[in-house]
Order: sequence, then structure tokens, then C-alpha cells
Amino acid sequence: MSTVPALFRHLVDDASMFPPGNLPLAEAVAAHQSHLSSSHADLVGPFVCTDDNLLNVAEAAREPLRVSVVISGGAGGIEPVVRWGDRSKDVVVTGVEVRLRDEDDLSRNALRVVRACDDCFDEEMAYVEVGTEGAWERALDVVADAGYAAKLRTGGLDAALFPSADQVAAFITACLDREVPFKCTAGLHNAVRHTAKDSGFEHHGFLNVLLATRASLDGATQDELVQLLENRDGEVLAARARELTDDQAASTRRWFTSFGSCSIEEPLTDLKSLGLM
Repeated sequence: MSTVPALFRHLVDDASMFPPGNLPLAEAVAAHQSHLSSSHADLVGPFVCTDDNLLNVAEAAREPLRVSVVISGGAGGIEPVVRWGDRSKDVVVTGVEVRLRDEDDLSRNALRVVRACDDCFDEEMAYVEVGTEGAWERALDVVADAGYAAKLRTGGLDAALFPSADQVAAFITACLDREVPFKCTAGLHNAVRHTAKDSGFEHHGFLNVLLATRASLDGATQDELVQLLENRDGEVLAARARELTDDQAASTRRWFTSFGSCSIEEPLTDLKSLGLM
């Protein structure tokens, strides 16, 4: 019997090697495998690494490790990672994460990515970071047609990397309208929206995003999604999460699949403090 409620199972992808965590590779892999043998193992998703680090991650693993690989270059970097993963006994490549960089022609860039994935995927999943600027919705159409998933950057080391609540709401709605699953990355390691004391940045909360996804599925308006995303009352949000049925939790997670976090402890601590674990 899992100690982790259905709404949060395998929600947190372990991105501890990425900023601001920056955990050294060997420590990050060892910590990840410790999480997988803990009572909160079902909270944890795959280990996230770059294609540049994949070989070293495999060497550090004590047992076969499920990994999601961030492709540091373009579409040409996808097949080598997948083929190497197919041959490796130390890692299982569950998916790749690719950022579209050609902002002048996002949809053409997206097409190159999905074609590269089509050529080498078996059961892997692609998470395509389309952004929320320019013709991102046309790029999302390409991802939808190919049957892959989207990725939303929800923070970083610069205030400009944090999308507004309106942008997050629009992204959620656009994905659900196209039946595209999505994951989030960066800045989302706390449950509830807040202002960071050290940087002053406005951080989105993963509980806010979960509930906004649920509300969108239930027909909420854009304004209602924005209100949920801007809600800072953890007790109110937690109470709303407790009201979800198992079926509602499962359908929410079908679309909002996970988020990458440089810390497993922070989301775990927040869930416990809110009485959700």
C-alpha cells in the first residue's frame, strides 16, 4: 500500500544536478537511489540528467536507473541518446526533454524534433519545451499531432524565466484542448505560490498547477485558472486537493505528468506540512 496519495505519485522528477541545487553527479545519483528505497519512493519520478552526463550517470548507478535526458543540442542529439540507452544495462531512458530554440520558426523546429523521435522511439516519451512566446501554439499543434508531450519552464535563475499566471493558465488550457500531456521544470519545488525571500521572485506552486489543471478539465474559465494559480493560501488549496476523488486525481495526473525539482525534500516537506502525505 503506497504512502503517497494518487495525486502526487511519481510527481517529482529528480533534477538535483541542475541549478540551484547543483548537486555533484555521484552524490545526486546516490541520493536518488536512496529516495527510491524510502517510504516516499512513490513521490519520485525518473532521474533527470543532460546528454553530456548520461554516461557518467550510468557509471555511478548501483542498479538500473530510470532517466529522463535533457538534450543539450538540437534534434540531432536525440537518436544517439536513445540508441545508447537501448544498449545500456545501467540506465533506462524513459524520455527526452528538448527545448525549441529557433523562436522565429518554432513549428518547423518542433517538426524536426518529432521526426527525430519518430525515427528511434519505442516506448520513450518526448517532452518538447515550446515556451509561451511567439507562435508557440503552432509548435504545440505539431507536438499534439505527433502524440508527444509538452514542457513548461516555470522559473529559473532570472525573473524573466518565470511566466505569469496568465501564461501558465493559457499553456494548461492549450495543452488540454489538444490532449497534450505536459510536465513543468524549474522554480516549482514548493507546493504553494510564494515570493522567494532571497531573490524576490514570484514562484508558482505545484499544488496550484495541479488544481488549475483539474479546474480546466472541469470547464473553468481563464480568469478562474489565474485565481487558482495566484492563490497563496496553502490550507485552502490543501482542502481542495483532499476533496478530489481517486478518478479526478488520476485524470489530473494523466495530463500534468510531473515537474522537475532540484530538491525532493522540499516538495515532500510541504506536502507533509499541509497534511497531504
